[in-house]
Amino acid sequence: MDPNVFSAMPLSTALLSTATVALAEIGDKTQLLALLLAARYRKPGPIIAGILVATLLNHALAAWLGALVAQWLRPEVLRWVVAGSFLAVALWTLKPDSLDDDGGALPARGAFIATTVAFFVAEIGDKTQVATVLLAARYSPMWEVIAGTTAGMLAANVPVVMLGSRFADRLPLRAARLAAAAVFLGLAGWVAWRGLG
Repeated sequence: MDPNVFSAMPLSTALLSTATVALAEIGDKTQLLALLLAARYRKPGPIIAGILVATLLNHALAAWLGALVAQWLRPEVLRWVVAGSFLAVALWTLKPDSLDDDGGALPARGAFIATTVAFFVAEIGDKTQVATVLLAARYSPMWEVIAGTTAGMLAANVPVVMLGSRFADRLPLRAARLAAAAVFLGLAGWVAWRGLG
C-alpha cells in the first residue's frame, strides 16, 4: 500500500497510535499492574474506568509535550531525534518488564481511585508514554494520537482485567514484545527514510 494512501485515510493517526501502543503495552509493567489490581479488587468496571482516566490524562500531557517539542526543533533535527527515539523504544520493548517490589503496595482506597493514581504514576516515563510523545511529535491531529494511544492501552489492559490471572501464564509475551519491537523499528526506519513532513 502506498504510504500516502494510508496517511490520507480517515483516522489513520488514531489507528497507527492504537496498534503501536497496544503492542507495546503487552507484558509492560502497567499491564502487570492491571493484573494485580484485578486480583486485589475484583471490580472490573472501576478498574477499567481508572485505567481510562489515568491514560487520558497522562497521554494528553505526553502528546502535548510531543507537539511542543516538534515546534521547537528544526525539522531535520526532529527527524533524527524521533527516529533515534523510536529505535531506542524498539530496543527497550525487547526487555521484559516487572513490577518493582515496592510497586506492589497499592493504596487502600477504592478500586477506581487506586487504579487512577497507580496507573497515572506507573505510566510516567513508561515506554507507552514515550511512544505517545513520539507519535504526537510525528503525527497529527493530536486528538487522534491521544484517542489512539488510549484505545491501545484499553485494548491491551481490559482483557487482562476481565480475565484476571486465569490466562496470564498462557499469553505469548515474548512474541508480543518482538512484534512491538518490530513496529517501533519500522517507525524508526520510516521516519529516518521519509522524514517528518
